Order: sequence, then structure tokens, then C-alpha cells
Amino acid sequence: MTFAGSADRVESRLVPEAGFELDTFSVSGFPRRLGLKLAWALWQAVTAPFACSRILARRRPDIVLGGGGYVAGPMVLAARLRRIPAALTEADAHLGLANLLAAPFANRVFLAYEIAGRRAPKYQVVGRAIPVAHRGATREEGRREFGLPADAPVVAVFGALAGARSLNEMAVDAWGAAGPAVLHVSGERDYESLRARVRRPDYVLVPQTDHFAAALAAADVAVSRAGGTVWELAAAGTPSILVPYPHATADHQTLNAQHFARGGGAVVVSDAEITRVPALVTELLADPARRTAMRDAMLALARPNAGEEIAEELIRLARS
Repeated sequence: MTFAGSADRVESRLVPEAGFELDTFSVSGFPRRLGLKLAWALWQAVTAPFACSRILARRRPDIVLGGGGYVAGPMVLAARLRRIPAALTEADAHLGLANLLAAPFANRVFLAYEIAGRRAPKYQVVGRAIPVAHRGATREEGRREFGLPADAPVVAVFGALAGARSLNEMAVDAWGAAGPAVLHVSGERDYESLRARVRRPDYVLVPQTDHFAAALAAADVAVSRAGGTVWELAAAGTPSILVPYPHATADHQTLNAQHFARGGGAVVVSDAEITRVPALVTELLADPARRTAMRDAMLALARPNAGEEIAEELIRLARS
């Protein structure tokens, strides 16, 4: 298995670190405004499939899987032109523009959520694949890993990879000086500005962690954005308060969050009402029966075998 992507995106670091080979080509997303950047992006969109075709000619894969986003489109198109079966994954409850454009060239599109008008067999709802490293930790292991109290309530706060400023500010304002034990994964951007405002040994603030399974398992309640992390929270059975990123395309994080709220595993709070979160956390920590019901609901909604389902279908497509 090899990977392809952009030299100036996170895959250029993560793929080699994981021990895989990476082929790169030039492509970028479309800016929302007219100008030179848009013209350059359009030119790259025209030339990228040719670069992808050269990669495919060299690698000679049996199948191509696009992970969503603008990087996947040129490769899926090139695969179609070379008569190589291809598939796409969509992580959100809204088909993004890149996948919308690439879907006609794919043999399968794996959806995390049901999307109106997208039907089998081409579209298959499987959930979102979860890294093995983000699964399987116990509560005891999680609390030991982060030095959290073994028996006291613990609140976990998760934002985006770069950070979620409103979540970060809310958490430190609410619990930085007093309150339940907290595990706060802030993202790199805001970490330094937050660190000086935490004045408790049982408020564990980290910019990021390589032990996310332990972080999930340690929490009695999680406060999180509603991107891909929601599927990891579900697999861990973590009762959650989801605060969707308000500027997500087509408000897809709200759609994601509502899926878990309808199932009973989460409470959705808009970013504009984020000051409600501390009181909701207090309510949940004081109500073990409600947390148990939410935990059961999250586990019922979880799709922990999504990765295996995708892999099996890819093998079937490749053989056909």
C-alpha cells in the first residue's frame, strides 16, 4: 500500500512517519474569491490528473481509495481514465464539494452517515474508520496515563487538531481554578496562552497526545467539536456535549452532532451558546443514570468496524 497527496499538507509528515511511501503532486483547494489564487488552483486542477496518471502508471495499483478533500479528486479521475477501480470516503453528514465532483468517477462511496438521495450499491453507509491506536483503553489506563484521579469525575475537552478557541477559552474560564478534574487537549495554537491560566494539578492541559484512546477512556463526560472525533467518542461510549464548529461548510458539523443527539448519546450546544456547557457538565456529572443511558446509546451508534468493512469491499472491488 502506498499513499499520494500534497507535499505541503499534513500527509507529507504523517505518511513517512507511519512507514509508508508517499507520492506527491501539486493541487490546492478553490479559494472563495476571484483572483490569482483561484486561477492558480484551477490550473493545478487541470494538470493534477496527469501527474496522478503518471503515479498510477508507476505504482500499478489494483484499486484507489480517496480520503475526501481536494487531493482525492484528481487521483480518482486518473484511476477512472486508466480503468482502475476507485472508491471515496466521506466523513461528514454532507457530501463535500470535492467528493461531489469526484463521485461520478468512483465505483463506491463510503459514507459515515446516511445522506438523502445517495443510495446503494454505489453509496454504502459504514461510519468512519477509527485508528486502532484510538481504541481499546480502559478507564484505569486512561487516568493513569494522564495522572488523573482514579475515582473522581473527569471532564475531557477536545477541539480540532489546531485547536478550537471558543472551547479552549470556555474550559479554562470555567474550570481553570476550580471544579471537576479536567483533561484538556487544546491543540498547538492556543496551548501557550492557556497554560498560565491553569492553576490546578488535576487540570491536565496538553497541546496534543499520542494516547488518544487513553484520553477517551478517562472521561466521564466529553466536550468536543463534531468532526471525526464523534465516531471515536461513540466507540468509547463517552457521553458527549458536542459544540459544532460554526463555520463548517454547509454546517456539516451540526448535522454530524444531531445524528448522535437523536440517538441519545450526545447533547448539542451551538457555539453561540457555549456558556451553557459548564452547567450541562455539572448536570451530567450529578446524574449517573443519565450518563449510563448516554454511554449505551453511543455504543449502539458506534461503527467500530468501519475500517474493516471498507477494506473488505476494496478487496472485492479489486478482485472484480
